[in-house]
Amino acid sequence: MDLKKECAQLKGELVAKHGEDHRARIERGVDQVAAMWRSSDGDFAAFVRQGFIADDAQREATLNRLEAAFEQLGGHFNEMTRALRWATDVDVGPLLPIDPLLSGLDPAAHLTDDLFDSKIGFLVLLNFPLTTLKERLALGPSWTRRQWAEARLAGSFAFRVPGEVNQKIAQVGAEADLYIAQYNVWMHHVLGPAGERLFPKGLRLISHWNLRDELKANYADEKTGLAKQRTIAQVMARIVSQTIPAAVIDNPKVDWDPFQNLVHPAPAEAIEPDAPAGREAKADAAPEPDARYARWLAQFQANRLADPHTPIAPTLIARRFDVHREMPEERVVALLTEVLQSPVAGKVGSLIEQRLGRKLEPFDLWYSGFKPRSSQSEAELDALTRKRYPNPQAFASDIPRILGDLGFAQERIPFIASHIDVDPARGAGHAMQAMRRGDNAHLRSRIGAGGMDYKGYNVAIHELGHNVEQVVSLYEVDHTLLAGVPNNAFTEAFAFVFQARDLELLGLTRPDPASEKAKVLNAFWMTWEIAGVALVDIRAWHWLYDHPTATPTQLREAVVQISKDVWNRFFAPILGGKDTVLLGIYSHLIAYPLYTPDYPLGHLIAFQIEEHLKKSPALGVEFERMAKFGCVIPDVWMKNATGAPVSADALLRATEKALSTP
Repeated sequence: MDLKKECAQLKGELVAKHGEDHRARIERGVDQVAAMWRSSDGDFAAFVRQGFIADDAQREATLNRLEAAFEQLGGHFNEMTRALRWATDVDVGPLLPIDPLLSGLDPAAHLTDDLFDSKIGFLVLLNFPLTTLKERLALGPSWTRRQWAEARLAGSFAFRVPGEVNQKIAQVGAEADLYIAQYNVWMHHVLGPAGERLFPKGLRLISHWNLRDELKANYADEKTGLAKQRTIAQVMARIVSQTIPAAVIDNPKVDWDPFQNLVHPAPAEAIEPDAPAGREAKADAAPEPDARYARWLAQFQANRLADPHTPIAPTLIARRFDVHREMPEERVVALLTEVLQSPVAGKVGSLIEQRLGRKLEPFDLWYSGFKPRSSQSEAELDALTRKRYPNPQAFASDIPRILGDLGFAQERIPFIASHIDVDPARGAGHAMQAMRRGDNAHLRSRIGAGGMDYKGYNVAIHELGHNVEQVVSLYEVDHTLLAGVPNNAFTEAFAFVFQARDLELLGLTRPDPASEKAKVLNAFWMTWEIAGVALVDIRAWHWLYDHPTATPTQLREAVVQISKDVWNRFFAPILGGKDTVLLGIYSHLIAYPLYTPDYPLGHLIAFQIEEHLKKSPALGVEFERMAKFGCVIPDVWMKNATGAPVSADALLRATEKALSTP
């Protein structure tokens, strides 16, 4: 008997045994199991007859038992992954040859195989509904919390990706992450337009995060800031185009003129005493051989291996939008385009031009003059944060005070703070969640030998927003199957809410009408900027799927052209610089496939949250109320949080109003 006929017969048997009231569940469950069943799985009919649960009380008890079990499975595998990646994620000294191998090992790679082989996955699919995005969008707003928990339980078995594929994806991802974590430029050895040394000794900046933040900081430097910014922009362009000499990457023993692209040995007196061992002082300007794009291509090739096993989302693009974000690609692209082509962009650009007293240049994409500033310089801010946070423990000890200043309830602060550990990051910094109650979230930011500089502090406040959300949405949610938030954009939104108050938390600024106006304009400009990067990311992945046999060189040429195209359409009319490639600089493009759309979405969501928080006297109390609603679809979450679905309207209206306010 073929499987289709066997399914029909089994459905009839089960309906006859359990009654018509169960028909819909029986028919759906049998079909869900059949779609995943393989001949090697054994006796299909016997499993279905024995596995169907008709009794509601037993079905609820099964849900509860699985919920507890999966929390432990996911949580402990997460802890194992954190332990294996410890040396590559955390600055514990020089890497050993074994460290990248450990970080590329995914201990949960074969978990899906094991859950299907043990028939646990099939039992879930037989008894709980596997929903489509269309169903969740249409019916989700009326679902109970229990129905959402059932949907999330079944959704974890929507795909049956083989363990060896998961392991390959993890390995390639770890290699790309490590490549980025070690991609530093020693700025004292990067020469300016006139061949001068513009940057202080010892300034070692990771691409892209620190390069971008250093560029932003130099708007406050009236003497050499413009020359520094043009130099950083030239460095970024060399990285994107892969014309950066391989010899200058994380090497303080050579000087580099990025304008002429010339390299020569640095004089002995200019070399930092803590320069990494093993680098040579050779005049070698040979470019990095498309290593950036080889890493990106490897990500594509690894993730493409999963495509045949995910028929409802047969590309990584579909998985990112339909499964992970639960927002159709068309809707996300429409939101990005709405921001990018908004008439307010030109108006904000004109205002920036007036403030700067010069024509805008491409690097003004990262204009930071709207951000509330203290009267202190970047160097003074560095001195302040280094003194306050000489080590990770000092920042961890200050978390309760920070949460108190943000309006969290005093009785909740000790619990939240005690579930966040602080580690010195090898890379720019990140937040690593806990996935079971009893474990802690981890905050990582760069903390040098002299303490945490302002850039590291700014990152740490951002990551703290992630961590607080992670703690609340795990420990306070009613079903751990709903732990977390709808997608990465939402946790980014919470991080942006914290990060926007970094100076305020140092006691250096206070909100006033002028700063509130500036905050709106800053939110728009940041969203406009990263929306362009996200569009490049999306278009590049479509290009990859259209050209699956591409070489790293062909991918580089395509990304460069896509970056130019997006720039010329949306940014050149305001910032100039036809054919600029700066939109391709983001390290996420290499290390975190198709992550960047979460940032503009996060800015839009953060702005809606901020507008709502203005109505509440205590940010922290509302933060907790929102975060503990858990992982439902985005619009359901947003309506609970703010009363409105995800939209660009609030930001665009507020920006227009801010522009018309004296």
